[in-house]
Order: sequence, then structure tokens, then C-alpha cells
Amino acid sequence: MTGRGTFVINGVERTIVNQLVRSPGAYFTVVQDNVTGKKIFTAEIRPVHGSWLEFSTTRHETITVRIDRRRKFLATTFLRAIGISSNDDIREKFKKSEEEGKTSFINNTLKKDETPDSQEALVEIFRKMHPGEPIVIDKVKESFFGMFFNSRRYDLGKVGRYKMNKKLKDTPGFRHTQERVLTVDDIIGTIGFLIELAQGKKGIDDIDSLANRRVRRVGELVTTNAFRVGILRLERSIKERMSLIQPDVPVSIGSLINARPIMASINEFFRTSQLSTILDQTNPLSEIDNLNRLTVMGTGGISRERAAFSIRDINSSQYGRICPIRSPEGPNIGLVTYIALYAKVNEFGFLETPYRKVISQKRGKNNIVKATDEIAYLTADDEQNHYVTHAGVVLKDGIIVEDRIPARYKGEFIETDKENIEFVDVVPRQVVGSAASLIPFVSHDEANRALMGTHMQCQAVPLVSLESPVVGTGMEKNIAEVMGRVVSAPFDGTVIYADANKVTVKSSKGKEEAVYKLDSFRRSSQATSYTQKTMVIPGQKVKKGDLIIDGPASDSGELSLGKNLVIAYASLDGLGYEDAIVISDRLVKEDTLSSIHIEKHEAAVVDTKLGQEETTRDIPNVSEEDLANLDEEGVVVIGSEVGPGEILVGKIAPKGETELTAEERLLRAIFGEQAREVRDTSLRVPNGERGTVINVQVLDRKKGDELEPGTIKKIIVEVAQFRHVTVGDKLAGRHGNKGVISRILPSEDMPYLSDGTPVDIIISPISVLARMNLGQLLEAHLGWAAKKLNTKVAVPVFEEVGEDRIISFLKVANLPENGKTVLYDGRTGEAYENPVVVGVEYIMKLIHMVEDKTHARSTGPYSLVTQQPLGGKAQMGGQRLGEMEVWALEAHRARYILQEMLTIKSDDVVGRAKAFEAIVKGTDIPTPKVPESFRVLIKELAALGINVIARGATIDTPQSVNTTLAQVAEEVKPSEEKTEEEAKKLQEELGGQEVLASQTEVSTASVAQEGGKNE
Repeated sequence: MTGRGTFVINGVERTIVNQLVRSPGAYFTVVQDNVTGKKIFTAEIRPVHGSWLEFSTTRHETITVRIDRRRKFLATTFLRAIGISSNDDIREKFKKSEEEGKTSFINNTLKKDETPDSQEALVEIFRKMHPGEPIVIDKVKESFFGMFFNSRRYDLGKVGRYKMNKKLKDTPGFRHTQERVLTVDDIIGTIGFLIELAQGKKGIDDIDSLANRRVRRVGELVTTNAFRVGILRLERSIKERMSLIQPDVPVSIGSLINARPIMASINEFFRTSQLSTILDQTNPLSEIDNLNRLTVMGTGGISRERAAFSIRDINSSQYGRICPIRSPEGPNIGLVTYIALYAKVNEFGFLETPYRKVISQKRGKNNIVKATDEIAYLTADDEQNHYVTHAGVVLKDGIIVEDRIPARYKGEFIETDKENIEFVDVVPRQVVGSAASLIPFVSHDEANRALMGTHMQCQAVPLVSLESPVVGTGMEKNIAEVMGRVVSAPFDGTVIYADANKVTVKSSKGKEEAVYKLDSFRRSSQATSYTQKTMVIPGQKVKKGDLIIDGPASDSGELSLGKNLVIAYASLDGLGYEDAIVISDRLVKEDTLSSIHIEKHEAAVVDTKLGQEETTRDIPNVSEEDLANLDEEGVVVIGSEVGPGEILVGKIAPKGETELTAEERLLRAIFGEQAREVRDTSLRVPNGERGTVINVQVLDRKKGDELEPGTIKKIIVEVAQFRHVTVGDKLAGRHGNKGVISRILPSEDMPYLSDGTPVDIIISPISVLARMNLGQLLEAHLGWAAKKLNTKVAVPVFEEVGEDRIISFLKVANLPENGKTVLYDGRTGEAYENPVVVGVEYIMKLIHMVEDKTHARSTGPYSLVTQQPLGGKAQMGGQRLGEMEVWALEAHRARYILQEMLTIKSDDVVGRAKAFEAIVKGTDIPTPKVPESFRVLIKELAALGINVIARGATIDTPQSVNTTLAQVAEEVKPSEEKTEEEAKKLQEELGGQEVLASQTEVSTASVAQEGGKNE
């Protein structure tokens, strides 16, 4: 386990997603009876593990019980079974509840109950739970009491007991306890609460509230899903070994206990559990969000298909605990969520959020309501009973001035007198999560676009030249530091050593030293480059908290996911169609949006049946030119430039040998083993990749490295690629304003401002209007003014910056108050007709890059059955021409393209070979032959007993379009006058099969023969 809360499993950094599950305890709900319309109240007791117990009222005012959602029986039968046998005792237990509410649930149930005592009650329950089984009293007792009162089979858990005590504390007959199994008082308290619920004295539970849902974190998940399973397996293996031991043989503990079952179950959990994921390391923010993720799915949770809308919806209890903005856009929406900024998980797993306490003070004749600096963390159910308001009503000195203010009480949003307020939010941004807290003016954005903005910040690639945003939110520094890659001085002291690999700081007060090792071009799990930079020099004095190491995607300790670019909201020659973006070539030339990507390639030298593989420079049928980058071992040299198909590791494997000829035996005798046949199994750069080799690692079993069975040596090669921004790359702002680059124009052709500054990026103004996304415009205006004044601005989330503030900022910077200016066409120098919104906006390059997706094929592998090209970039496949594409070509009568697509470009084996030959020789491409898929169809029909015969018939088409319908009917008659030679030729093409063109004859004789056999 790392200090960041992640786990390194087999060299891969993984994290366990926190699971949000229903808390164990007692739950009370209500449904309406379909027949009578009466309300049916239900009480459920859910343990951590063990049988579920469910009490329900009926339309006849009785109470029934179900164990594990099986057959029902009366509640009084259950009470007799647990030891309250007489009717008077049962009535006494619920006397207070029944008399006060003037109900008779218990009396009605007793009237229907035919069991006279405990033993009969136990037998009745056993008979319904295990129908058909023989009744033995001891077995019946053991089965029933073991189900709820045996700690091995039933456990409410620490949380379940806490919830039971909290829920039933005011119910008559309930006593507070710390027992983790059910007690008689729990059952009496639950039935009592159910009666009071039916009387209208108590309220039902909202099962989707965070008061009833808790977070299972990594420790608990490993314990319950892996360690407990391992312990049970270990117990079984110990018992098995003990049963095999001879009584007179001495036994050692070591021979009985084998820890392998525990290790195996923990390993299995980390590798295969639905909750174990590879850490998303696109950038530092995506790592933090991955660690803050909550899911309701996984073992013990619910599946995507079964999740109702109520589970996905935002609940009022999530305020300040779960981010209301960030959630997936697909089928997991609402099921995967993210913890809010200041929320924490308490000892029972419930989410808490901080509030400032509010007090009332007398100041002269007036009553002053003031928010103190005392912080209280509240869970959702604690918050229900307090009046809480938002931080916007509090002035700088903490005093609340307005008499009537908005508040939250019992899950409702109300307006109340300021004297009622008990708590106030700590800061306005406590509502949102880490990603949403980085979006300035998020309150002016449309909700769906804000959601996209949070996603796209997590997809931003760390750039080569870093720049923190001109318009930020003040959270950039905090988020950059969280993952521990941005390092500050731990104490006052002096830097005694600093270079690109290591920094050592010595304390000024003693001998204490802090040593930090830096990552340089470290490959992340998403193939992005993580590099740390030293920010100090030897001999430099530092104070505690001073920045000494800057991390990836960090500029002077602030999170920097993009660049501040001059943006214009304008239309340029229709290049902004469908959210497309036009950028200046300055961004390419100056590497403004360039990034480094590192791919890892592995070659394993294995022991095969025919002998061992070996790495070598001596590879058969490979030219010296192709071996230029390899050392004498056959491994590529660091610094080599490599492209698609080039060798990274030269490797040969022995071929299976047949009986040697006399000449081969002579050669073997003269040259020894060198003359034997080998095949080339070298590791090559995959199709479509290129770059510079930056690291080579050789793991050798002989040197003590642990490798998989059968592997002698493993060579890992890392290839780094420097990627400029290009047409097809995806760019985005922080407000969900995403688009693909449609054109890169020379900077001199881009529109320019009156001072000659060319615009960096042009976005269509229609994309703002249709989506009601005003945050991006406000950012552009404020960014323009801040850039002009050479300053940076922080706009914290939900802390309003008024329009007048932005206008005054623009005035100070001598910029137009409306944020619009006249642009000039870079190609002609003429001014555009209307003023355009211009500003400075923070733009990020996303990981969806065109270089990863571009793919072309001339020739390549084919499928064995259909002889059609394979699909996908990895298989060097072709583009699929599907059913709908064929329709499109048919609609346009593109008959020759269609014929080529379906024959020589696809599965006409002979035709494509002939076509290739014709292209090479420069002759005309011959007429296509019968495609392989047609042959497959004929074979499939043959398998069904249908024989397809070639008759060689032709269809004559009308010569003129204006021909009458009668003429067409006359002309389109099947001609039977095809020569025998043509029919034979067609038959030869189909490999000797008889093919029918105008009609299909079924070989009825063979079918009848088969039918006779079957009869």
C-alpha cells in the first residue's frame, strides 16, 4: 500500500472504490394495499450477515412475520417461539403502545394464533420454513435460535447495533444494549415502533437518504470480501488436516496451518473484484477523483439493471456530502458518485459535513444572531432535526442581518426567522466535489455542461509547457498538493543537495533531514508522462511550506491542466460547424498544447517445447539496416528513433524439425547448432506507433528476478512520443465547451485585435446560446482584463462576482465594457462588420487524440472462414461496410463502387489477387469473380439439404428510360439461350458447384430419403 491510499499489485497501481450500501439496522416503510387501499406498514431488520426479519401489518389489523422473505406466519407465534409464551405476557409488553393509540393489532393477532405455547410455536415456524422435514424438538430449537441468537450465524455489526439503539430508543419495551446478535427487546421494540407508525406517531424511513446509507471503505471491503472468506477456507483446511492425523503422531502447528488460502483470497479480491480498478492517472485531478469515488454496485450492492430512479436521484441529505454535479453520463448515472470537498466518513461509515454553530447574543436592545468559528460535523439524520442555512447570508463579521432567511429542516427547503437558525454552512463550495470546485462561475453554467466540465478536466493531458489559469477558483494549490507529488518543505532549513533526481533539505534546528527522490518521465497507467521538477538550488534557505518540488500538471504548486489562450466567439468560413474549433499554428510552433506520451512494450523470452527462445542480433531474413538500433544482445539502444514495424527486441525460437536430409546432416556436422532452423519472434513497434526509446529494463531469472513460470527473461521497452496538437484532436474549456479541431490556420491568417494580437482559438457563438452556458463568457471577459493587468483572479465556486465588478475590471484594463471588440481579417486586413466577444479562456487538450484513432490499411490479414478483412486497428483491419452503408450506396446507384467493395476489396479471393497483379502491371482491373461469402452461403444451404444449381440465365435490362411499362415487362424475360460454355465457366468459378441463377431447385429425392429415415 502506498502513502496515497493506493495499492501496487503486480507492478500496477490500483485503488479500491468506496462502496455506498444500505446500513444494517431496522427500517420502516409503507405501501398501499391494491384491494382495500389501506396502508400496509412494514418493519425490516437487516443484519450484516444472517437472516432478514420482516414484520408487516395486514388489512385485517394483524401483524405477520417473514424470515428471509419466505412464508408468512403470525407475529405472536414468533414472540411465543422466543420465550414470551402466554397471551397476558404478550399483551403486557405492548400495553402502552396499544392503549395510547387505541389500536388492537396484538389482540387481533392473538385471536388468529392457534399455537398454545413456545414448543408448538417453534414447531409451526419450522414446519413453514422446512416443509416435509422430520420434526425433532432439539433440532427445531437449534435451527431457530441459531438463526438469530448465534454470533457465528447472525451479526448486526457495530453499525447495525448503533442504528437499532438510535432508532428504537424512545419505543416502550426497548432497552439500550451493545449485543451484536438480536435480543428479545429488539423484537419487542421493533413491533412497538411498527404499531406507533400505524397510529401515525412515528415517521417512515427514506431508504435513499444518507442517514440510511453508509460507506464501506477499503479496510472493511478487504476484511469482509477477502479476509473473512480466506479465514473460512483456512478453517476448513485445518479441520481436514486434523481429521487425517494419527492419534499417536506428534503434531506441529506449522503442519496444520497453511496461510495460502488467505493470500489467495486477498489476491483474488485485488485482481478480480468489481470494486478494484486501475488508478486513473491521466492527470493528478483524475487520481484524486478516482480515490473519492463512491459506487452502489459491486459485491453486496445492487446491479445497474435493478437500480431504480429513486436511487439515482439527488437526495436532500447529499447536501455537502456528495457532489451534485459529477456523475457518469451513461447507464451508471447516479450510481457512481463523488464525495464532496469537506465531507468525511465517521467511525460507523456515515458521511458527515461541517457546519459553523450559530448563537444568539443580546447587543443593547437588539438580539444579534451570529455564526461562531466552532465547527460541528453532522450526519444526515442529525442534521434533519436542526435549522441549517447557507453561507451566503453571513456577513464578514459572522452576523446574520436579514430577518427571514432560507433554511433546510427535516429534508425540506423552507424560509424561517433568523432566530431559529442553529447551524450555517462553512463555505459555499462545500456542496461540490474536487473537480467541480475548479470551475469558475459554475453557478452560471447549465447543469449538464458543468457535469461535462468536471469529466473533461479529468481527461486533460499534462502539457509540456505548463501554465496555471488566469481565472481560477483558489482551489488549484490544494488539489495539486493532495497526491503528494508537489512537495513543500516540511520544516525551516537549508537545501544541502538538489538535482533532477534528488533533493535533500536539512532542518535549521537539528540534524533532521528530509530526502526526496524525483520521478522523471514516469509512465502513468494512461500512458501520460509524469515528471517532477526541482524548484530549489543547493544552499538555498527554505521556510516550512515553501515549494521545493513541482509535480506533473503543476505550475509553481498550482494545478495546471491547460493554457490561457486568446479566444474569439465568431464564425469563420463555416469552420465552426458542429462545435468544431479553429486554432492558430502558433500553438503548434511554440508547443503550447504539446504533450509527451509513453507506451510500454514487453518481450518475454520463454522455454518452448522445441527449446528455449533467445535474444540475438542475428535474425533470419532481416537486413542490416533494420538491425541498426540493436545492441549485441538484440535489445534496442536507449535514444533510438523507432517507427511502425521496427524491431525493439530481436528474438528467435527454434522451429519444429523434420527428418534431416543428407546435405542438412553434413551442414549440421560442419557448422554445429548454427545451421538449425529458427523462426523470428522479435518484438516490433505496433502499427501506427512511433517515438524515442527512453528506457530499457531487462529482468532475468538468473539474476534473481521473479518471473512467471516458463519465462527465462523479460525485456521492457518504453517509447516516448512528443505529440503536437493536430487537426482532429479534442480541446475543451472548464465549462463543458468541447470541440474537435477542424483547421489549423497560419497565425497571420487568423483574425487579429486592433493592437495586432492574433486570436489563438475561434469557437462558434452558437455553441454558447443553445446551451445557456454563460460561465465561459464571464471567464473570457474577466480573463482578458486580468491578462491585460498582468494579474490572476480567484473566483471561488458559488461566491458571486457581480457583473459590475467585471465591468469595473474591464474599465481599469482600458477594455470595452461589453467585452466585445472589432476584429480584423488576417487575410485581407479589413475589419469585420460586427464587434466580436474576445477574451482569455483556459483551454485543455484531452486524452482523445486523433493519433490514437487514425488507421489505414492497404493489405493485411483475412478471416479464415469468410476470407474478409479483420476489424479494428490492433488487427490492422479494414473499415466495415455494413448493411446500412450498402443501402446508402444503392440509393445513389453507385453500382461499381458497391461491386468493388463487396468483391475485390473484400472476400473475392481470386479477384483480389488478380486486381493487385493488374495494379502492379498497370493493366485494367479484371471483372470480379464470385465472393467467398456467397460460397459460404451455398455450403450452408447444402447443409440444410438445399442444392443450388447454376442454370446460367441472364436478365436483359431496358435500354431506354422512357420505355413504357409494357415494353419493360416484355424485355425483362429470363433468357434461357445461354451457351453451355458460359454455364460451365460459371460453374468452374464456384469450384465445381452447380449454381442456379433464375430459380432454386430443391433436391426432393434426397430430402424425402432423409425424411423417410427420420420417420
